[in-house]
Amino acid sequence: MKEIPLFRYLYIFYAFVFLLHTINVFIDSGTVNYILGVLAIFMLIVSYPLASRLFKILGGSFLAIGGYLFYTTGQSFHVIPSLLTTNLSLLTLLSMLPWMNSIVRSGRFDRNLNLLMKVNASDLGKLYPRSSLITHILAAFLNLSAATISQDVLKSMLSSFGKEIRNSFITTASLRGYSIALLWSPLEIMVAVSIFATGVDYVTLLPWLIFMAVIAFMLDSLFGRIYYKKYKFEHAGIDTQSKINKKVIVKKMIQFIIALALFLTLVILIGNLFKLSFILTVTIIILPFAFIWSILIKRRRSFWAIGWNNWKTKTNTMQNFIVLFISLSLFSTSLGDTAFLEFIQKPLSYVYDYPMLILFLIQAIFVIFSMFGIHPIATVGILTGIITPLLEIMNPISIALVLITGSVATFTVGTYGLLVTLTAMGTGQSPFRITIKNMPFAIGMSIIGTLVAYFLL
Repeated sequence: MKEIPLFRYLYIFYAFVFLLHTINVFIDSGTVNYILGVLAIFMLIVSYPLASRLFKILGGSFLAIGGYLFYTTGQSFHVIPSLLTTNLSLLTLLSMLPWMNSIVRSGRFDRNLNLLMKVNASDLGKLYPRSSLITHILAAFLNLSAATISQDVLKSMLSSFGKEIRNSFITTASLRGYSIALLWSPLEIMVAVSIFATGVDYVTLLPWLIFMAVIAFMLDSLFGRIYYKKYKFEHAGIDTQSKINKKVIVKKMIQFIIALALFLTLVILIGNLFKLSFILTVTIIILPFAFIWSILIKRRRSFWAIGWNNWKTKTNTMQNFIVLFISLSLFSTSLGDTAFLEFIQKPLSYVYDYPMLILFLIQAIFVIFSMFGIHPIATVGILTGIITPLLEIMNPISIALVLITGSVATFTVGTYGLLVTLTAMGTGQSPFRITIKNMPFAIGMSIIGTLVAYFLL
């Protein structure tokens, strides 16, 4: 399809919608929300021809099924625009992520991460646990940005390898390291949702969450060491070591950790002070924080040069995400208003006397639903009717643990989830391939969560 010159400036339209949405979060106007829904329809119309074939099929399917489900609810068609805004927060956050990546690039922190990963790594087997651990550490501070930063570094490092091996390594090391960090991170929304649904204290859960994270990391690292050790670095060894200045790396990493710790502190303080959601807090903090950081490290000019072009390019090419998440809004919202929820809840109600089976079913529902585009938050909502009576006959800690492990496991296999689609776009592979590759890990994490939960019953 020949590009229309006007399409080069779509980032202006997209940015206007995202800014209006952010403002409306604070003023909470129903009229503005409806206007945003109308603008979302225009975004969908404009973006659909520019989306890839896969996302056209996915978006069209969600629109068709969501439209049918909406029709069965008997609601008036004029309410449709108000249903299309539920994922605008995700799209807004997605448009701001390039600024954090840009400060990392302008400060050359990615180069130091590259060296830190590479040192003494003669093969991919030795690189795997290190890559996973660095992603894990970053995810505790940066959440979604951690995965994109780690993947950018790995793509550069593994450029000499074939596409299949490179994509396999990135798909497993970055997504799994990221998801393991979310098991215990107080910033992870699914941890907060699970605590809210069960009433369990975070401090009570933390030791068990860390225990499961350690077990999952050790087992996955063992897999990585064995599976990837046959792939050697062609230029590993003396040439690589000679380029490493340990003092520079240590200095850069200290700066990096301090900046990330400060960013985390600001997210917590501002979020709690103004009662903002994590996604919104990160969205509004990223740009000013990155700019001040660039001033402190004396990289302001390179930050703006890299950041502006990076943001403009990334925002201007968001068509796949726009088609996916706007169509998914209609599907998910319409699904919640149908009798299908009762169909989901009935099987669990028949197995109250078999706690192990209940725990496995909860885990399985999370993974299966994620493969059809249902966010784990929505899954918790679907399971609410079952969770409440279970809290009276089972240990609430056990229920909270399976909710957290089940939901976090979906981040590696959720075919239409943000993390998987980001990885699919960044590596140029199908999200279905990523799902298949990480399914053993998701099942393994679910088993760990179920066994620990059953032990605590």
